[in-house]
Amino acid sequence: MLAKILPWVSMAVLDIAAPIVIYDVASDAGLGDVPALLLSAIGPLLSTLLSIAIRRRVDEFSLFILTLLAIGVVTSLFFDDPRLLLLKESAVTGLTGLVFLGSLLAPRPVMFLFGRRFATNGDPERIAWWNGLWQYPHFRRTQRGMTVMWGLGLLGEAALRIVLTFRLSIPTMVVVNSVVPAVAIGALVVATIVWGRASARAGQARAAAAAEEGPAAVSA
Repeated sequence: MLAKILPWVSMAVLDIAAPIVIYDVASDAGLGDVPALLLSAIGPLLSTLLSIAIRRRVDEFSLFILTLLAIGVVTSLFFDDPRLLLLKESAVTGLTGLVFLGSLLAPRPVMFLFGRRFATNGDPERIAWWNGLWQYPHFRRTQRGMTVMWGLGLLGEAALRIVLTFRLSIPTMVVVNSVVPAVAIGALVVATIVWGRASARAGQARAAAAAEEGPAAVSA
């Protein structure tokens, strides 16, 4: 039970609340907007490191998140305008969406790799089972469809924040940049779970129908 709740608590505290609190404290201490924004990235970084510590391994998903954080920190060093720094975060999200869509051209789309991480929990037997599912056309369509959904969802979320960056104040955008991505990702996760379960039920129904047709075909 704790293992299921902890990721959500980590997201609420480290990914959402921590950036807002750190920015406010740093601003009140006299730091400029850019240093305060850079410090606010500590929360998401700790969240990712905590996930790695709990799972005791660095998988594709954790490596992906760490890469995004590293890119964000490095590129932030070249900005001295807080709005450009805020735009950078949206740009990284948009780039991630393009990576999702671009992976459709690869042998396996991104959602196949992420799905394997969450569906197998690193167990070798379950990994082999997950990899074996790729032989089924419906499974391949589902993984590609989910990848399109995530790619477009991330692009849409990034576009929304880009527009808001030019319309809202810096402190308000700190809140927006903490809350909106979490809400968008939460919605995508829920949609993925619902879609995945429906796909699994459809696959089981097809397998049962094939099993019933087999004996009938033999008797005929």
